Amino acid sequence: MQIRVLTLFPELFDGFWANGMIKRAVAVGRLSPETINIRSFATDRHQVTDDRPYGGGAGMVMKPEPLAAAIRQARSDLKRASGSEAADSTAIFMSPQGRLLNQDLARQLAGQDNLIFVCGRYEGVDERVIASDIDLELSIGEYVLTGGEVAAMVVIDAVTRLLPGVLGNADSTQVESFSDHRLENAHYTRPREFEGVAAPEVLLSGNHQAIDDWRRESALVRTLLKRPDLLRRQGLTTTEKAILRRWRREWDHLD
Repeated sequence: MQIRVLTLFPELFDGFWANGMIKRAVAVGRLSPETINIRSFATDRHQVTDDRPYGGGAGMVMKPEPLAAAIRQARSDLKRASGSEAADSTAIFMSPQGRLLNQDLARQLAGQDNLIFVCGRYEGVDERVIASDIDLELSIGEYVLTGGEVAAMVVIDAVTRLLPGVLGNADSTQVESFSDHRLENAHYTRPREFEGVAAPEVLLSGNHQAIDDWRRESALVRTLLKRPDLLRRQGLTTTEKAILRRWRREWDHLD
């Protein structure tokens, strides 16, 4: 996957590309990232990229000329890198007004070859650039950040870990939280007992079917307690309904 990040602060990404899973993805050839300074597309002597908003108001707005030029140059470069004029790119503008990122959307983005992340600053960007050059406005939550850089890193991280060959265990992305609209089951490791609390015996039993059943039930409990909205949204499976009926029988006998 080819990724281009357009930002006024490219140095923020130096450590991001060079560490952890992202570094591994680059090393195995699954990710080819590049950070592009929007300021280099400004044509005036002082490389100005922002101006006062029409109509007045607080803050500054990113000017359309440098930003549009940067996006279009990134599209052209990615086509050339792909060796095909038909190769398309998805330009993503990080914005609290955008579509909310979730695991399904991360999977969709992981299936694409070329992504361009546009990181805004100040009060926002000129609306005409969004209308003409942005394919997707994307949000990581209902709050406002100083700029789009951190949000872009979140999306890139979520997408990259879904690329084949990036994670050490290919099954990891299939059993983690939100993979089936459920939270992930609880995890335990050594020591067997910590501060008087022992790890569940079933996990030490070697009985794989019993372990799978325990993990399924643990995931359901955690989802019910922490994110019941996921259960309401997706509905319950036949197995989950049976588990809840058993719980109810046990609760009825607590008195």
